[in-house]
Amino acid sequence: MEAKETLKKYFGYDSFKPGQEEIIAAILDGKDVLAVMPTGAGKSICYQVPAMLLSGITIVISPLISLMQDQVKALNEAGIHAGYINSSLTEAQIAKVYSKALEGAYKILYAAPERLNSYEFTDFARRVNISMVTVDEAHCISQWGQDFRPSYLKIVDFIDGLPERPIVSAFTATATEEVKTDIACVLKLQDPKIVVTGFDRENLYFDVETIKRKDDYVLEYIRKHPNDSGIIYCATRKNVDSLFELLSGAGVSVSRYHGGMNNEDRKISQNDFIYDRTTVIVATNAFGMGIDKSNVRFVIHYNMPQSMENYYQEAGRAGRDGELSECILLFSAQDIMINKFLLDNKDFTDVPYEDMDSIKQRDAKRLQVMEGYSRTTGCLRNYILEYFGEKRNAPCGRCGNCHREFTEIDMTEDAKLVINCVWETKGRYGLNILLGTLLGANRARLKELGTIQYKTYGALKNRSESELRVLISQLLMEGYLYQTTDKYSVIRMGNIEPLKEPNTHVLIRTYKDREPEQQTKSRSRKSTDSLTKAGYELFETLRKLRLTIAREEGLPPYIIFSDKTLIDMSVKAPTDKQTMLDVSGVGEAKYEKYGERFIEAVTAFMEEYPDAVTSIKDEDDPSPAKSQSRKKKRNHKVPFYLNPEDADKFEYHDLYHVSEIKDELNRITSAENVKHIFGTDIFKLLTGIGYVEERQIDGRTVQVQTESGLSRGIVTVEKISKLGNPYTVLMYPPEVQKEIVEHYVGKRVQIESAEGDDL
Repeated sequence: MEAKETLKKYFGYDSFKPGQEEIIAAILDGKDVLAVMPTGAGKSICYQVPAMLLSGITIVISPLISLMQDQVKALNEAGIHAGYINSSLTEAQIAKVYSKALEGAYKILYAAPERLNSYEFTDFARRVNISMVTVDEAHCISQWGQDFRPSYLKIVDFIDGLPERPIVSAFTATATEEVKTDIACVLKLQDPKIVVTGFDRENLYFDVETIKRKDDYVLEYIRKHPNDSGIIYCATRKNVDSLFELLSGAGVSVSRYHGGMNNEDRKISQNDFIYDRTTVIVATNAFGMGIDKSNVRFVIHYNMPQSMENYYQEAGRAGRDGELSECILLFSAQDIMINKFLLDNKDFTDVPYEDMDSIKQRDAKRLQVMEGYSRTTGCLRNYILEYFGEKRNAPCGRCGNCHREFTEIDMTEDAKLVINCVWETKGRYGLNILLGTLLGANRARLKELGTIQYKTYGALKNRSESELRVLISQLLMEGYLYQTTDKYSVIRMGNIEPLKEPNTHVLIRTYKDREPEQQTKSRSRKSTDSLTKAGYELFETLRKLRLTIAREEGLPPYIIFSDKTLIDMSVKAPTDKQTMLDVSGVGEAKYEKYGERFIEAVTAFMEEYPDAVTSIKDEDDPSPAKSQSRKKKRNHKVPFYLNPEDADKFEYHDLYHVSEIKDELNRITSAENVKHIFGTDIFKLLTGIGYVEERQIDGRTVQVQTESGLSRGIVTVEKISKLGNPYTVLMYPPEVQKEIVEHYVGKRVQIESAEGDDL
């Protein structure tokens, strides 16, 4: 089977995203690979597709339990046999996984890096045919990366100890040139194919708000986006708890997550968010790595993160489905002090003593970069991309700064006074002393240091502190000044020669926000924008069905189908297998599990609204989408009924599931122009009679029989899903089957009578 066939069969996609095909081809040619791809670019496809085509098993080294569990659930749902080994399993369960893997039951096995040097794992690895070792979140192996994990260094020894070296592939979303080189060297990649697809996430809208009343901003934002799923990151546990209490008190569906909570409470919070039981989660950066929730519409940073790597990774958890999403950073000067405190108290356990100073300097430099991002008046997207080595020639036109109207102020003379002040300090002091001196502040510390005697003391007292901060930030970015990265960071003279030229000017941009309508118009278009009112109603119908199935099977809704898939389904409105398989994200395995139920829902919707047009191609083409060319005349079909002679054709069985009754009824009816009957119609009928009902049990919606239903012989049968999750179904005896059949015999007479009354 070719790579594209595998992609279509298991994942339901017709084509690869940029970079995927190139990476997969290299792996299938037996080459090592290092891929740097932004979140949402489809990194997992790059190793999952070749894993299906290689002869042996693929071992995926993954840092977090949640990541493994989500990936394995999604793979099994797609029809790919996968397993994982981590601390969430008992020893007996782990032994079973090893046994099944040795029997060839798995094509992909996820493992935590801590497992690699255990005797059981190394013994297993020597006995199984390993075609590829994949290192996910590969930046964790670099001591210069923002998430260095000493356990990742075990990967190298593990690979070296294998009887035969497999293909090695490494993937990360955030890596500077230095970290990228580090990954390749430490992992000993052999002549690797290096693919960098670009860091840009076009569907993400970046914005920075410099405000003091952050709580008010968050409350107002959520009020305007009541149904959107979002993450709010805070720098401290205290901030998480206080913001959680505030939002809870305001009636927001919210959960929280931080390291001070016990494991069980953290797990409950995480699952409530993943399974859409809460729409918002407030968390420290301990939350999110490996979370594959695709419909996160916004990520708000309540505090400035410590590095651009951290920020882009956390912000990147928005819009994984490719839909327009917002990444907003709420900045205040206090954020810098909080982060400096956190870095000063950073845990350096397992870090060699000789490396500590270098790491501290890098941390300080990263913090300066984030401060620059928070204060810049330039294009925010370009600032991020340039940090990762991607140069852009023009502003993006799709970020907060690009949507602000700026006024340029010539602050050349002010800049020279700042530089004179730095010269007077002889490069001994930091930003706060510099600001206080220029503003002429009445502080004991300035008197103690003697800066009140400087010629520049009070020289810029007509300026505000915020204006001077912006000016100094720009002077640092342009190289006129530079800031040291040691513990007590100071500002020193840079290259000031250009300022001696008469034609050199320092222009500072200040802004006021444009009207919201202008911002909205200039942003990218959402996929849902192509849906008409009817299309959006169908989309909501499909979302409700997805949630019902997710609760039945104990899965996150996005593993059933992503929002993007449901939108495409609403556009194409498939009513048979072939058109359903044409929907993006619907593979054969997903179709076998869920296809018929979604077809039923689409068919029922289109029969109820026969003239509905669910989509329009785009703003410039008002013609209905292709899938909507099958408009029907109103009242062309009538609700389901049976002719009297049909009743004898029903084949009764000891016990039938509701879907089997549905299939029999649709098979035997001889009535013309009737709508299909669905399982939901029958369940609604039995609910009305009083035989069955829905109840909430352990957070799941479960169908159960009533006392009356029990007396009629309706029984509950326990089953096990492919993922090993237990679930129950109701089975109906012949007496109830006959009652259902008799209910639908002669319904046409009642319908005609009702229609006659209307006339």
